[in-house]
Amino acid sequence: MRTHNKHVLMCTGPRCSGNNTEAFLQLGQKIDARPRLKVKRTRSHCFAVCKNGPILVVYPEGVWYSCSNEAVLERIVSEHLENDAEVSEHIFHRLGSGDV
Repeated sequence: MRTHNKHVLMCTGPRCSGNNTEAFLQLGQKIDARPRLKVKRTRSHCFAVCKNGPILVVYPEGVWYSCSNEAVLERIVSEHLENDAEVSEHIFHRLGSGDV
């Protein structure tokens, strides 16, 4: 396992918007293109918030993103994963908060 200081989990469907395997592969390419980035990525089947999918969760921060297209994915990788700056307009949930 590679050394990492962040763990990214991504829903790969199939309920939210079909099979999100392509987005998961794009995430891997973007992470691998930055060799100094210490991020582990894991695919998940479903986070049960399908209306916002595909979903990308960053830990240890516990930030949940609605990752609607490749441009949003690029921003999350470059701004949050690389520079520790959250992409607030695409966050829809955060660890420790909720409506339940």
